[in-house]
Amino acid sequence: MSGSFHIAVFARAPVAGESKTRLIPLLGEEGAAAAQRKMCLRTLATACAAAPGNVSLWTAGDGGHPFFTACANRFAVDCHAQCAGDLGMRMADCLRRLLRRHDTVLLIGTDCPVLAPADLHCAANALQQGACLVFTPAGDGGYVLVGAQEHEDGIDAAFSQAFRMVDWGTPQVMEQTRSRLAGIGCVWSECPTLWDVDTPLDYVRARQAQLL
Repeated sequence: MSGSFHIAVFARAPVAGESKTRLIPLLGEEGAAAAQRKMCLRTLATACAAAPGNVSLWTAGDGGHPFFTACANRFAVDCHAQCAGDLGMRMADCLRRLLRRHDTVLLIGTDCPVLAPADLHCAANALQQGACLVFTPAGDGGYVLVGAQEHEDGIDAAFSQAFRMVDWGTPQVMEQTRSRLAGIGCVWSECPTLWDVDTPLDYVRARQAQLL
């Protein structure tokens, strides 16, 4: 069992026409937003089961959306606005801020309904056994989780390589990240690959698995 760790959940406001846009051809704008809400609720429940009392919600889009208020109340989590910038900048900022208060931090999105508490403990254990960073790769070439633990020599070099000049949203994300970290001799770990929900086929797969 892992020691204490904190989980940050990145979520976008479930606004029709702006949420899970690749699902709109299958579900329509309202249906895609509803899917976003379901995935966020499932992710928060998973995170709270894995790290009770050590979960925070990091919002993008309309930070004052009533859904986020409902989530904060339902799961007793603090809400924080993501900073400006691309995904890498936002992840780095979140991890840096949380590492000031927690030794071990995991960051996840809401697009991986197959993610289970055991997967989160796997990642936390990897960090607590000495890895500087940990990732859970996604089947589409990205990753569904990144975690960090502060080291005596600091984390900035690893963050600079992991989160800058990456082609976010492409199948090259994980491979680019591996290459850049290897170039500076960073020790990272990877948990088993999972799949996330981006396309209509992914959504159908999740429904068939009774994950949504």
